[in-house]
Amino acid sequence: MLLVTSDAIPGKTIRRTLGLVRGNTIRARHMGRDIIAVFRNIVGGEITDYTKMLAEAREQALDRMQEEAVALGANAVVGIRFASAEVMQGAAELLAYGTAVIIDEDD
Repeated sequence: MLLVTSDAIPGKTIRRTLGLVRGNTIRARHMGRDIIAVFRNIVGGEITDYTKMLAEAREQALDRMQEEAVALGANAVVGIRFASAEVMQGAAELLAYGTAVIIDEDD
């Protein structure tokens, strides 16, 4: 499965558009990590626990979007975007979405 952020795939022909596909996950912060993050914020630097949590959330959202595309019979997703929103205090949703398509494999 080819996943791209562009609306077209150079060298490939989109034969059929199957529609919107999406995948999401909601993650909550961990109180212990929040305390460490406060200290890190004071002294500066990367908050690696949050970096890891967000990377895992992006991958899970992409995997779920890809599963939805496969279920439609797609072999590619174009125009992939990410969005996030706070759903409650300390918890946020990460959404990946794009357009499922069928491309010519022999291009």
